[in-house]
Amino acid sequence: MDPFLSVTSKCLPLDRADVDTDQIIPAEYLKRIERSGFGQFLFEGLRQDPEFILNNSQYDGAHILLAGSNFGCGSSREHAPWALDDYGIRAIIAPSFADIFRQNCVNVGICTAELSAAVVKQLIERSLRAPDALVTVDLQAQEVRSDEDVFSFYPEPFARERLLAGLDQVALTLRHEDEILAYEAAHNIG
Repeated sequence: MDPFLSVTSKCLPLDRADVDTDQIIPAEYLKRIERSGFGQFLFEGLRQDPEFILNNSQYDGAHILLAGSNFGCGSSREHAPWALDDYGIRAIIAPSFADIFRQNCVNVGICTAELSAAVVKQLIERSLRAPDALVTVDLQAQEVRSDEDVFSFYPEPFARERLLAGLDQVALTLRHEDEILAYEAAHNIG
């Protein structure tokens, strides 16, 4: 996966708490085995409402999602971050995330930034007033910047290291390739 250092983008303001993985990607799409092509089904059920934010073309091209607390709750499907990634989301800002969802985001290279509910509400309101307003999520500096406001966030250190280096599960394993090969040679494996 590509390293995540920072992203500057307009935001997709999803002013909802407790958005679960079934809402992010409906279960009917979990039969697919590839990791791509899920973006078109992102929030499919919610998109039936013509007023739903993804149906508003002013937010097309947004790479930052703003959401309410407990984002990504529900089942632990990795398809939810796959759909967000395929849609183009590089960072999600919310007051809290479901733990497994947050880990699945790291596995695909999406940065999750936890900020207070009041700050997230402020960012959502700003984005609703000015859809083209830019926000920066800077993982190196551990900051979210909006206009003249700067908000610090504190990701789990190993998750931050993985995102900055672009290390998915396979790349993590390959860091120990010499040790693995030595073990296999010593034990006549392979």
